[in-house]
Amino acid sequence: MSEMQRVAVVMAGGSGERFWPLSRRTRPKQLLKLTSPDDTMLAEAVARMTPLVPIEHIYVITGEHLVEPIRASGLPLPAANILAEPAKRNTAGALAYTAAALLARYGGDGSNISLAVTTADHDIREPDLFRMTVDAAMSSAERDDVLVTLGIVPTRAETGYGYIQIDDETTSRIFNTVSVTPVRAFHEKPSRERAEDFIAQGNYFWNCGMFFWRISTFLGELDHARPALAQAVRDMTSSMRANDHAMVRNIFGTLEDISIDYALMEHARRVSMARAEFPWDDVGAWTALDRSYSKDEHGNVVVGDPVVADSRDCIVYNDAGADAMAVGVVGVKDLVVVVTSDAVLVIPKDRAQDVRHAVQELKKRNGKQL
Repeated sequence: MSEMQRVAVVMAGGSGERFWPLSRRTRPKQLLKLTSPDDTMLAEAVARMTPLVPIEHIYVITGEHLVEPIRASGLPLPAANILAEPAKRNTAGALAYTAAALLARYGGDGSNISLAVTTADHDIREPDLFRMTVDAAMSSAERDDVLVTLGIVPTRAETGYGYIQIDDETTSRIFNTVSVTPVRAFHEKPSRERAEDFIAQGNYFWNCGMFFWRISTFLGELDHARPALAQAVRDMTSSMRANDHAMVRNIFGTLEDISIDYALMEHARRVSMARAEFPWDDVGAWTALDRSYSKDEHGNVVVGDPVVADSRDCIVYNDAGADAMAVGVVGVKDLVVVVTSDAVLVIPKDRAQDVRHAVQELKKRNGKQL
């Protein structure tokens, strides 16, 4: 245990569609200040991990098109710690590439590397409680040779999240007051009725997409569930050690475009869940600002000093600022209105996920505002 190196990687890919027009292809939501007026979501994600993992051992995995914007954002990371996957291959590809890069840099067979995989697009409050939970998850992964995920204690029957079902909690191990319990099954986004049943049973938790493992354990489980992917990790490691970047790119290009949940977690033999009780929110659409920003007396979220009159329960975001752009919203309710220097979005809150339709149409038109 004394030779174990703790390492963290923040997943920070994305195409910048969900928060258009504020987000763009080279400025996805993790490079926006959506949960704090002072820091980007990516900066917050890195800062949350620094008390547990030294900054020189924190990495970001992203797409090649985002490397320079992330470097320019001012993160206190060494430039070499921003890893660029050669193509878009979902989270399984990103984490395979990460494993290879870390094996190449740290040496060994991976039993010496304890990895925390965290996210750059979630709103996490009570960071001390978050770190205590992560420490427990990493300790379990190190001592018990298991893959560990975080399960958020649900506060509502949410249909937009996947769920983790755990075994009887009498099988739990306790690490610093945090319970870590074997996982029975993963469940995809449920219907409303099924979500309510999950909540009533009490042993179902939201899957927030954070993972913890020794890299050797990760490879061992990949050997069982996706042997070709495991071999690709080893082949990329060898090529990275030989500085053969063309070969790394060729190998990566053969990988399946699949999430780590489908590729590995749902098929792994030894998976546990650390019970997470810190406040958490998936910042997946403009309506998330209702949960992370303060509101005026009429329930409106107002940013950038727009004029909002006789309106209720709206989100009005003037990115350009009042001096550059006057924005007026009068006599409406339940709308999202976003204004930048070159684009305007107006959409009902209950259709906030449909921003992608506007983005898709702009792509067809070869629009410059993407």
